[in-house]
Amino acid sequence: MTERNPNAVVVAVGHDPIDAALAFAAGEATRAGCGLHLVHVVHLLAHGPETLLVVETSLERVGRQALNAALERAHDVVPAGVLVTAELRIGGVVTTLVDMATDARMIVLERRDLSRAMRVVTRSASSGVAAHARVPVVSVPSHWSPPGAHGDVPTVTVGVDIPQRAEPVLRAGATEARGRGALLHVLHTWSFPGAYDDIILARTESADWAARATSEIQTVIDAIGDDVAGISVRIDARHAHPADALI
Repeated sequence: MTERNPNAVVVAVGHDPIDAALAFAAGEATRAGCGLHLVHVVHLLAHGPETLLVVETSLERVGRQALNAALERAHDVVPAGVLVTAELRIGGVVTTLVDMATDARMIVLERRDLSRAMRVVTRSASSGVAAHARVPVVSVPSHWSPPGAHGDVPTVTVGVDIPQRAEPVLRAGATEARGRGALLHVLHTWSFPGAYDDIILARTESADWAARATSEIQTVIDAIGDDVAGISVRIDARHAHPADALI
């Protein structure tokens, strides 16, 4: 175990490779000039004195192996000058990561390619941490690569529900876009439950709805002022389900 610096980017280490999460976290730590801290949590499920020996001789040893492998990989991708530390914890994965988030810059986890049925069984650590942490939580898909690797334009997308309440998330998005030299893409969608969607839209001018939402979002952006000065902004308001549109 090595002591981490406050405001470090914390990366959750599992038993699978986390190359994508490490690449993202390395970029964030470099950009912010802060440390990178790897943590593996040994999750205790069994109870009783007879299981303690199993944890000590098996689970903890395997956890240290996973942590050491991630640490070696981190040294390969993190530029010199960025402090990399590592730590093994014992406890619940979600509760431990949330506890560590009190003085972290952000928590980074890698999203495994699992079916929906499998996720019902294994649960999602990312969702649990995101629901309770007070810092940004980033779930990095295992197939992710840094922006620009395929000639794409760096983009920060902000999902807006109610424009009048969107100022905090728009400020955060603008800060991220500025730090990356990226386009700020503001996305607002609307839909209605189930079969009512098409019925209601048949009576509604979709173009008018989009124009009104766009105007409301623009008003909030104008009020932010200097935070968005010099940043390219694109507002996209359309009829769609929010999660599908964001993906």
